[in-house]
Amino acid sequence: MSLKVGDFVEVLDEDLSGDIIFINKGKVIIQTPDGFELEFESSQLVKGGNSKLLGTSIFNDDTFEKIDSDKNSQKKKSVGVKRKERIQPAMEVDLHIGKLLPSTKGMQKHDILTFQLDTVKRQLAFAMQKRIQRIVFIHGVGEGVLKLELEYLLKHYDNLKFYDANYQKYGVGATEVYFFQSK
Repeated sequence: MSLKVGDFVEVLDEDLSGDIIFINKGKVIIQTPDGFELEFESSQLVKGGNSKLLGTSIFNDDTFEKIDSDKNSQKKKSVGVKRKERIQPAMEVDLHIGKLLPSTKGMQKHDILTFQLDTVKRQLAFAMQKRIQRIVFIHGVGEGVLKLELEYLLKHYDNLKFYDANYQKYGVGATEVYFFQSK
């Protein structure tokens, strides 16, 4: 499959998609709709539906002008964001295996735990690379094995601290990680 800059692609085995902004020696950088730039091997990507209408639009310029004028005429009162909502973590990662994989058929408990911890490592690396300061890992209550393994893993990192996440929002089934980042 030939990929080129501007193509809209989806990532295999992950719920990510975006537009290709750079290609070099099999490495492809995509920009997600949220504005994140991520690097993948070309073999990890498939062409997806179009993110843009690629010049063929069912709308004409008059339609856009009408929508824009309707939007401006119906100005709504802006709702302020509460202080507590502003300080909520920027990133949440649900480690429930049902959220990570479509099926666990043929997997042992050890395999599932290993996959969940690999996901944690990947997300920590991503957050460090993108300078995201807070992550909440939602592990659930269960038998507590994942929480203990998560704490053991996080103790090996020097540039972060971790603690139970907001009880009102997550109960006792989540751990928040805060990164100390130098400027």
